[in-house]
Amino acid sequence: MNPNFVNTAPADSRLPPRERIVAAACELFYRQGIRAVGVEAIAEAAGTNKMTLYRHFSSKDELVAECLRRVAAKAESLWDAIEAAHPADPRAQVSAWVAAIGGHLADTQERGCAMCNAAVELPDPAHPARTVIEAFKAAQRDRLARLCAAAGAPQAELLADELFLLAEGARVSRQSVGPEGPAARFVRMAEAAVARHVPAAA
Repeated sequence: MNPNFVNTAPADSRLPPRERIVAAACELFYRQGIRAVGVEAIAEAAGTNKMTLYRHFSSKDELVAECLRRVAAKAESLWDAIEAAHPADPRAQVSAWVAAIGGHLADTQERGCAMCNAAVELPDPAHPARTVIEAFKAAQRDRLARLCAAAGAPQAELLADELFLLAEGARVSRQSVGPEGPAARFVRMAEAAVARHVPAAA
């Protein structure tokens, strides 16, 4: 379950042009960086042209924002899958979330968090993608806090912040010092944090 866009397959000609453009852009932005990818490369990867791209998106910035909205939607599907796998068991859902993040960190195809990567490249608060990034991160942290509370953590907000920051830091560390660095111990550290906060009987 990967909330990032990692699609190495060629553009599917059966898809409408807009969908091909978004899929190609998401992949290129994630793999190469937003600033490094031009609209020509996106159009070529999508099997279309710049005129068609601009017919669907008024600017590259709007296309970036749409890609990040897709990332957010995929992240929501991850939460839904966790809830479906562990119905009425919030403690197990917390552990499943920790395990999912651990799996992303161990995946050699990963290039960190698409939202964090975009935030670093797009510091301008007026960029249309900034509101997408900020809303996504706030929603993820708040959902985690609600889950921690449901799991019985007396200081659910604090636990959510610990887990959120561990995950954010692990993703960055995974890119900077590799998979054998501190990121390799994310699951152990996160589960230790949960054990400190959640009563054994919960």
